[in-house]
Amino acid sequence: MREIVIISGKGGTGKTSLTAAFASLAENFVLCDADVDAADLHLLMQPATRHRSDFMGGSKAVINSALCTGCGTCIELCRFGGINDRFQVDAIRCEGCGVCVDLCPVQAIDFQVQRCGEWFISDTRFGPMVHARLGIAEENSGKLVSLIRKESRQLAEERGHDLIITDGPPGIGCPVIASVGGATVLVIITEPTVSGIHDMERVVDLASHFKVTGMVCVNKFDLNLEMTEAIEQLARKRNVALLGRVPFDPVFTRSMVEGKNIFEYGEQTATQEQVRVIWKKIIRSPSMNPLGIVDFKATIQ
Repeated sequence: MREIVIISGKGGTGKTSLTAAFASLAENFVLCDADVDAADLHLLMQPATRHRSDFMGGSKAVINSALCTGCGTCIELCRFGGINDRFQVDAIRCEGCGVCVDLCPVQAIDFQVQRCGEWFISDTRFGPMVHARLGIAEENSGKLVSLIRKESRQLAEERGHDLIITDGPPGIGCPVIASVGGATVLVIITEPTVSGIHDMERVVDLASHFKVTGMVCVNKFDLNLEMTEAIEQLARKRNVALLGRVPFDPVFTRSMVEGKNIFEYGEQTATQEQVRVIWKKIIRSPSMNPLGIVDFKATIQ
């Protein structure tokens, strides 16, 4: 099973727009939206939900007033101010560390698993899609990412798909780490800014740590040609493949407004052709084809 994970060191680089564009070029695949903290691929895919499940994440302390003696040990032990003078737990402040549960002298505190969000299996005009929604201010996003990647792989195996295209989260934190392990290739979308090159380098470090092949695409490259060249120079220095450049093009925004990708909106443009070239480089890369076998049908569209 091959998995292409599209990530970026920061938000707003165009990662989701390019993921949606790749959906028009690929065949026999499952889409996965692993950006669970701010999922938005569904806005372009317009999925029809076929299955919904609750996501049960971390635990929160709950004090049983019938057993509580009001000794104050829990208040004294809590370093987050999660328990007030009335011996009630503040669900927002509670970090779920469990100290109060373990050290309560009368065992009056329960540690209940919480519903943190929900995940879905849906149908789209391009094929099946696995996606999720984390609750407001909820944690365990990394655990949810791992869950939907697992479900994506299982769904692909059940339906005979040989490719997963994953829209990963931005940054290098826990959800990104959860989306990187076991991937076939990482497509790193960056932009020609100071923060863009800085955050791209952090993602390259992450890919290197997990020994996953990284590839760099510079989106909106013509906004700063000098910075674009610096990014490409850095990629060569770090031995990261260069996929190409995508120009700044208002068609991305106009297509998103209509809930479409760039191949579904308007006429043939140079930007569309450049995205096609980038897709061909990804699908034909040695990591995607260790035996030199290329899915030409998916690359000549």
